Amino acid sequence: MLEEAGFDWLVFDTEHAPLTQQSVSSMIQAVDETRVCPVVRVGAVDMYFAKSYLDMGAHGILFPLVNKPAEARNAVSYCKYPPVGIRGVAPRKASSYGKRLSDYIRNANRSTVVAVQIETKEALDNLESIASVKGVDILFVGPTDLTMSLGLFEDRNNPKVIESMKKVVRACEKEGKVAGTLALDENEARLDLRLGFKFLGLSSDFRFLLKGASSILEKVKKL
Repeated sequence: MLEEAGFDWLVFDTEHAPLTQQSVSSMIQAVDETRVCPVVRVGAVDMYFAKSYLDMGAHGILFPLVNKPAEARNAVSYCKYPPVGIRGVAPRKASSYGKRLSDYIRNANRSTVVAVQIETKEALDNLESIASVKGVDILFVGPTDLTMSLGLFEDRNNPKVIESMKKVVRACEKEGKVAGTLALDENEARLDLRLGFKFLGLSSDFRFLLKGASSILEKVKKL
């Protein structure tokens, strides 16, 4: 349904959502990759999960809580075949179940997206060195966790948060990376675009469902 809505990419979240490898595999199989790009957020900077989801057909991996350049380098290494990285060779859906294995292996390093989340004060302190890691494509701000890490609880619009997000955009511009973040609604999206973010996650499936259901229910109750 979300593919039909016209999104450019969908993220399958295994960090906070109750998704198993089997459920992610089934959902990626349902995606028409010519219309929407499947991305998986893993639960940690982990080699096993990164290569598993790429083999399932994910076009990119989003790594949470990347706080140090060494962790960013590991993220790249886990997503890339030798000699760039250490990803093992056993792609399933990614290679059309072996029908285009050679073509996939030759092009995977170039086409696989590596995104790292900047969502703590420690990550901000190491921002320049993280942004300079070769092979990282996207620096993705986790605004809620960043707000919490800065000691501001849920004040996502605090000037300190906004300035930190600007800092990430500037680092991306300097290093030729793409700045990404999550917008919960159109107002946040408007601000994020104005700040210079190019890769936007928009809300979530359960928020879409709740907002739509609440809207029509509220209207019907007024009849």
